[in-house]
Amino acid sequence: MPANVEIKARVRNLAQLVSHAERLSGSPGHAIVQTDTFFSVPCGRLKLRDFRDGRGQLIFYDRPDTEGPKLSHYAISSTEDPAGLAVVLSQALGVKGVVKKERRLYIVGQTRVHVDRVEGLGDFMELEQTYDSWVYQGHMAWPGGGLFVRGPLRLSAALARDEIREPSLLPYLQVVLEDQQSPRDGERVAQQLMAELGVGKEDLLSGAYLDLLAGGAPRP
Repeated sequence: MPANVEIKARVRNLAQLVSHAERLSGSPGHAIVQTDTFFSVPCGRLKLRDFRDGRGQLIFYDRPDTEGPKLSHYAISSTEDPAGLAVVLSQALGVKGVVKKERRLYIVGQTRVHVDRVEGLGDFMELEQTYDSWVYQGHMAWPGGGLFVRGPLRLSAALARDEIREPSLLPYLQVVLEDQQSPRDGERVAQQLMAELGVGKEDLLSGAYLDLLAGGAPRP
Protein backbone atom coordinates (compact mmCIF):
# COMPACT_ATOMS: atom_id res chain seq x y z
CA MET A 1 0.00 0.00 0.00
CA PRO A 2 1.43 3.44 -0.89
CA ALA A 3 2.42 5.74 1.95
CA ASN A 4 3.17 9.40 2.44
CA VAL A 5 4.46 11.77 5.07
CA GLU A 6 2.28 14.80 5.75
CA ILE A 7 2.66 17.98 7.77
CA LYS A 8 -0.34 20.19 8.48
CA ALA A 9 -0.14 23.70 9.95
CA ARG A 10 -2.31 26.76 10.45
CA VAL A 11 -1.50 29.83 8.32
CA ARG A 12 -0.97 33.09 10.19
CA ASN A 13 0.12 35.20 7.20
CA LEU A 14 -1.44 33.94 3.97
CA ALA A 15 0.16 36.53 1.67
CA GLN A 16 3.62 35.73 3.01
CA LEU A 17 3.13 31.96 2.67
CA VAL A 18 1.85 32.26 -0.90
CA SER A 19 4.79 34.52 -1.79
CA HIS A 20 7.27 31.94 -0.43
CA ALA A 21 5.48 29.06 -2.18
CA GLU A 22 5.44 30.86 -5.54
CA ARG A 23 9.12 31.74 -5.22
CA LEU A 24 10.19 28.22 -4.24
CA SER A 25 8.06 26.48 -6.87
CA GLY A 26 8.56 29.00 -9.66
CA SER A 27 4.81 28.81 -10.22
CA PRO A 28 1.63 30.72 -9.33
CA GLY A 29 0.16 27.37 -8.29
CA HIS A 30 -2.95 25.59 -9.54
CA ALA A 31 -6.41 26.08 -8.03
CA ILE A 32 -8.44 22.98 -7.13
CA VAL A 33 -11.91 22.90 -5.55
CA GLN A 34 -12.59 19.81 -3.42
CA THR A 35 -15.45 18.48 -1.34
CA ASP A 36 -14.53 15.54 0.91
CA THR A 37 -17.35 13.43 2.35
CA PHE A 38 -16.22 11.15 5.20
CA PHE A 39 -18.04 7.91 5.94
CA SER A 40 -18.31 5.89 9.15
CA VAL A 41 -15.90 2.93 9.05
CA PRO A 42 -14.52 0.69 11.85
CA CYS A 43 -10.87 1.57 11.24
CA GLY A 44 -8.90 4.29 9.47
CA ARG A 45 -10.77 6.90 7.43
CA LEU A 46 -12.78 6.61 4.25
CA LYS A 47 -13.62 9.71 2.20
CA LEU A 48 -15.04 10.47 -1.21
CA ARG A 49 -13.33 13.43 -2.85
CA ASP A 50 -15.43 15.30 -5.40
CA PHE A 51 -13.51 17.65 -7.72
CA ARG A 52 -16.75 19.32 -8.86
CA ASP A 53 -16.03 18.51 -12.52
CA GLY A 54 -17.53 15.04 -12.82
CA ARG A 55 -14.49 13.26 -11.36
CA GLY A 56 -13.84 11.93 -7.91
CA GLN A 57 -11.67 9.65 -5.81
CA LEU A 58 -12.58 7.19 -3.07
CA ILE A 59 -9.71 7.33 -0.58
CA PHE A 60 -8.99 5.11 2.42
CA TYR A 61 -6.14 6.11 4.71
CA ASP A 62 -4.80 5.44 8.18
CA ARG A 63 -2.41 7.72 10.04
CA PRO A 64 -1.71 8.80 13.63
CA ASP A 65 -3.12 12.07 15.01
CA THR A 66 0.20 13.59 16.04
CA GLU A 67 1.80 16.99 15.46
CA GLY A 68 4.55 17.30 12.88
CA PRO A 69 5.39 14.69 10.20
CA LYS A 70 2.84 11.85 10.04
CA LEU A 71 3.29 8.64 8.02
CA SER A 72 0.04 7.71 6.32
CA HIS A 73 -0.86 4.54 4.40
CA TYR A 74 -3.59 4.93 1.80
CA ALA A 75 -5.44 3.41 -1.15
CA ILE A 76 -7.25 5.35 -3.90
CA SER A 77 -9.84 4.41 -6.51
CA SER A 78 -11.03 6.90 -9.14
CA THR A 79 -14.68 7.38 -10.11
CA GLU A 80 -16.52 9.30 -12.83
CA ASP A 81 -19.74 9.34 -10.80
CA PRO A 82 -18.87 10.78 -7.38
CA ALA A 83 -22.45 11.97 -6.76
CA GLY A 84 -23.93 8.52 -7.35
CA LEU A 85 -21.23 6.82 -5.29
CA ALA A 86 -21.85 9.28 -2.45
CA VAL A 87 -25.52 8.25 -2.33
CA VAL A 88 -24.65 4.55 -2.13
CA LEU A 89 -21.95 4.98 0.53
CA SER A 90 -24.13 7.32 2.58
CA GLN A 91 -26.92 4.75 2.72
CA ALA A 92 -24.58 1.85 3.41
CA LEU A 93 -22.18 3.42 5.93
CA GLY A 94 -23.55 6.75 7.09
CA VAL A 95 -21.87 10.15 6.73
CA LYS A 96 -19.40 11.22 9.40
CA GLY A 97 -18.83 14.73 8.08
CA VAL A 98 -18.09 16.93 5.06
CA VAL A 99 -15.06 19.15 4.41
CA LYS A 100 -15.19 21.78 1.66
CA LYS A 101 -12.01 23.53 0.62
CA GLU A 102 -10.35 25.61 -2.06
CA ARG A 103 -6.81 24.33 -2.56
CA ARG A 104 -3.86 25.88 -4.34
CA LEU A 105 -1.19 23.35 -5.27
CA TYR A 106 2.52 24.11 -5.61
CA ILE A 107 5.23 21.56 -6.35
CA VAL A 108 8.56 22.34 -4.72
CA GLY A 109 11.16 19.78 -5.74
CA GLN A 110 9.84 16.47 -4.44
CA THR A 111 7.05 17.90 -2.31
CA ARG A 112 3.43 18.91 -2.85
CA VAL A 113 2.61 22.14 -1.01
CA HIS A 114 -1.12 22.64 -0.44
CA VAL A 115 -2.46 26.03 0.62
CA ASP A 116 -6.03 25.36 1.71
CA ARG A 117 -8.96 27.61 2.57
CA VAL A 118 -11.33 25.34 4.49
CA GLU A 119 -14.97 26.38 4.83
CA GLY A 120 -15.72 27.03 8.49
CA LEU A 121 -12.07 26.86 9.61
CA GLY A 122 -9.83 29.27 7.70
CA ASP A 123 -6.42 28.97 6.04
CA PHE A 124 -4.02 26.04 6.37
CA MET A 125 -0.94 24.55 4.75
CA GLU A 126 -0.07 20.91 4.08
CA LEU A 127 3.23 19.42 2.94
CA GLU A 128 2.97 15.97 1.38
CA GLN A 129 5.56 13.50 0.13
CA THR A 130 4.66 10.13 -1.38
CA TYR A 131 6.68 6.91 -1.12
CA ASP A 132 5.42 4.91 -4.04
CA SER A 133 5.08 5.34 -7.79
CA TRP A 134 1.77 6.79 -8.94
CA VAL A 135 0.24 5.60 -12.19
CA TYR A 136 -1.21 8.38 -14.31
CA GLN A 137 -3.15 7.71 -17.49
CA GLY A 138 -4.34 10.61 -19.55
CA HIS A 139 -3.43 13.26 -22.07
CA MET A 140 -1.04 16.06 -21.19
CA ALA A 141 -0.52 19.04 -23.48
CA TRP A 142 3.15 19.96 -23.76
CA PRO A 143 4.60 22.91 -25.68
CA GLY A 144 5.87 20.48 -28.32
CA GLY A 145 2.61 18.56 -28.66
CA GLY A 146 0.54 15.92 -26.91
CA LEU A 147 2.04 13.15 -24.80
CA PHE A 148 0.18 10.05 -23.63
CA VAL A 149 1.63 8.66 -20.43
CA ARG A 150 0.91 5.30 -18.81
CA GLY A 151 2.94 3.90 -15.94
CA PRO A 152 4.98 5.32 -13.05
CA LEU A 153 5.57 9.04 -13.52
CA ARG A 154 8.10 10.96 -11.48
CA LEU A 155 7.47 14.67 -11.31
CA SER A 156 9.76 17.61 -10.86
CA ALA A 157 9.23 21.28 -10.17
CA ALA A 158 9.03 21.85 -13.93
CA LEU A 159 5.65 20.10 -14.02
CA ALA A 160 4.22 22.78 -11.75
CA ARG A 161 4.96 25.43 -14.35
CA ASP A 162 3.24 26.21 -17.62
CA GLU A 163 4.19 22.89 -19.25
CA ILE A 164 0.96 21.50 -17.82
CA ARG A 165 -1.89 23.07 -19.76
CA GLU A 166 -4.71 21.14 -18.08
CA PRO A 167 -4.72 21.94 -14.35
CA SER A 168 -7.79 19.73 -13.82
CA LEU A 169 -5.51 16.72 -14.25
CA LEU A 170 -3.32 17.71 -11.33
CA PRO A 171 -5.25 15.85 -8.62
CA TYR A 172 -4.06 12.61 -10.24
CA LEU A 173 -0.38 13.54 -10.10
CA GLN A 174 1.83 12.75 -7.14
CA VAL A 175 5.39 13.56 -6.17
CA VAL A 176 7.56 10.59 -5.17
CA LEU A 177 10.89 10.40 -3.42
CA GLU A 178 13.89 8.77 -5.01
CA ASP A 179 14.10 4.98 -4.55
CA GLN A 180 16.94 5.23 -2.05
CA GLN A 181 15.14 7.72 0.17
CA SER A 182 13.20 6.72 3.28
CA PRO A 183 10.32 8.35 5.19
CA ARG A 184 12.93 9.68 7.62
CA ASP A 185 14.65 11.44 4.71
CA GLY A 186 11.27 12.82 3.72
CA GLU A 187 10.70 14.20 7.20
CA ARG A 188 13.98 16.11 7.01
CA VAL A 189 13.08 17.52 3.59
CA ALA A 190 9.63 18.54 4.84
CA GLN A 191 10.98 20.21 7.98
CA GLN A 192 13.51 22.18 5.94
CA LEU A 193 10.81 23.29 3.52
CA MET A 194 8.55 24.24 6.42
CA ALA A 195 11.26 26.60 7.66
CA GLU A 196 11.71 28.08 4.17
CA LEU A 197 7.96 28.72 4.00
CA GLY A 198 8.07 30.56 7.31
CA VAL A 199 5.95 28.03 9.22
CA GLY A 200 6.92 27.52 12.86
CA LYS A 201 6.54 24.48 15.12
CA GLU A 202 3.92 26.36 17.12
CA ASP A 203 1.69 26.34 14.01
CA LEU A 204 1.67 22.54 13.61
CA LEU A 205 -1.63 20.71 13.95
CA SER A 206 -2.65 17.16 14.76
CA GLY A 207 -5.70 15.49 13.29
CA ALA A 208 -7.59 16.14 10.07
CA TYR A 209 -9.78 19.04 8.96
CA LEU A 210 -12.79 16.91 9.88
CA ASP A 211 -11.53 16.69 13.48
CA LEU A 212 -10.99 20.44 13.62
CA LEU A 213 -14.51 21.09 12.37
CA ALA A 214 -15.91 18.71 14.98
CA GLY A 215 -13.86 20.41 17.70
CA GLY A 216 -14.94 23.88 16.67
CA ALA A 217 -11.45 25.41 16.31
CA PRO A 218 -7.91 24.49 15.21
CA ARG A 219 -5.83 23.14 18.02
CA PRO A 220 -2.06 23.80 18.34
